[in-house]
Amino acid sequence: MGRIGRRGFVTTAVSVLAAMATAGDAAAFPPRPGRPRPLAEREFRGTWLATVTNRDWPSRPGLTAVQQRDELLAHLDTAVARRLNTVVFQVRPSADALWPSPYEPWSVYLTGVQGKDPGWDPLGTAVREAHARGLQLHAWFNPYRVAVHADPSRLVAGHPARVHPDWVLPYGGKLYYNPGIPEVRAFVQDAMTDAVQRYAVDAVHFDDYFYPYPVADQVFDDDATYARYGAGFPNKAAWRRDNVDRLVREMSARIKETRPGVGFGISPFAVWRNNATDPLGSDTRAGVQTYDDLHADTRRWVKEGWIDYISPQVYWNIGFAAADYAKLLPWWNDVVQGTGVDLVIGEALYKAGDPAQPAPWQDPAELSRHLTLAKTYNGVRGHCFFSAKEVRTDRIGAMARVVADHYPTRVLPPR
Repeated sequence: MGRIGRRGFVTTAVSVLAAMATAGDAAAFPPRPGRPRPLAEREFRGTWLATVTNRDWPSRPGLTAVQQRDELLAHLDTAVARRLNTVVFQVRPSADALWPSPYEPWSVYLTGVQGKDPGWDPLGTAVREAHARGLQLHAWFNPYRVAVHADPSRLVAGHPARVHPDWVLPYGGKLYYNPGIPEVRAFVQDAMTDAVQRYAVDAVHFDDYFYPYPVADQVFDDDATYARYGAGFPNKAAWRRDNVDRLVREMSARIKETRPGVGFGISPFAVWRNNATDPLGSDTRAGVQTYDDLHADTRRWVKEGWIDYISPQVYWNIGFAAADYAKLLPWWNDVVQGTGVDLVIGEALYKAGDPAQPAPWQDPAELSRHLTLAKTYNGVRGHCFFSAKEVRTDRIGAMARVVADHYPTRVLPPR
C-alpha cells in the first residue's frame, strides 16, 4: 500500500493506479526517448487545489451543486491526464469548511453566502472520486486565517470568531485567530480533526500561514496575550515560535490517534533563515525568514519528526540572486537527511509564462530543469505544483514539458 514519510499515509486505490498507463494518457503526453521510469518507482507528483477567493475551484461562488461537482471532477481528471498522483485540496480556507462541520460554517466560496449548505459534500466527494482515479487526497487546512477582510460583522451569525471576539486580531486588512491563546489552538485542532475522523483522507496539509506575513507599519497586537501566557520565555518571538511548535506537535499526535496511517505535511515559505542571520541557514538573501517573521521553525519540525513530509515553496528560478532554486534545493536536502521526513519541492507553475516574472519563467523548460536538478538529490521524493488552474490551462506548455520529460507513466506516491 502507498505510504509516505515517517508514519506514512495509506493509499486506498493502489490497484487502480497500477493500471493507469493508458493509451490515451500516452497519446496526450508522449514520453521523450531515453527517459524511461519503471512503474514500480515511487514519487510524489502533486498539485494544490486552492479554494480561497475561488482561486482554482469553484470557478465562482454560487454555481449549482452539479456545476461545482463537475468542475471538481474535471480537476481530478486533469491530474490523472498529467500523470500526477496527489491532489492537495484546500478544505478549510478561512475558518470555514468544505464539509458539514459541527465547528465552523460552510465556506462562502461555495455559495457566496457563508454558512449556506451547498447541497452536497465537496470533501467527501473529493476523497471518493480521487481514490477511484488512483489519486491521493490530502486535506489542506489554513489554521489561523479567519477572513480575507477585517470586518467581523461580515461573518455569519454564530461564527466562532463572533462568539469569541477575544480570539481574533485584525492585521493587514484581514482577521486572524490569535495563536497565543490555548483555547484557540485547541479549537482549530478540533475543527481540523473532525475532517480526519469523518473521511479517509490520505494526509493533513498545512500551508505557509502561521503568524501572518509582516505588513509594513502594522502591529499584530498580541501584547496582552504575551503578558498572560509568555512567562518563562526570553522574548515574544520565542513565545510565538513555541505557540506554533505546539500546534504542529499536537496536531501530529491527534492525526495519529484519530486515524493511524494518515500523514501530515506542511508547505512553508522556503527560506527558514538566511545564512547571514544564522550559519545553519541557506545561502539566500530573502526578505522573509520563516523562523523570524512567521515564527515558524520549519527546520525543527523536520528534525523532530513531527511531520511526514515537507514541501517548501521553492518558487524561484534557477539563478535567482536572492533565493536561488539551485541553492535552496541542496539546503533542504541536507535538512531531511536521516529524519525519515520526505522532501517534496513546491514548484511555481503559476509563474510560467507570466509576463510580470523574469525571463527564466518565459521559458517552458524552466520547470523541467528544476526536476532534472532535483533528481541528483537523494532526499527529494517528488514535486507539488501550484496550482490546479495552471496545471489545467498550462499557459506556455511548462507543465506539458514536465510530463513529457519526467512523467512517462503514472507511478505510486512514496512509501
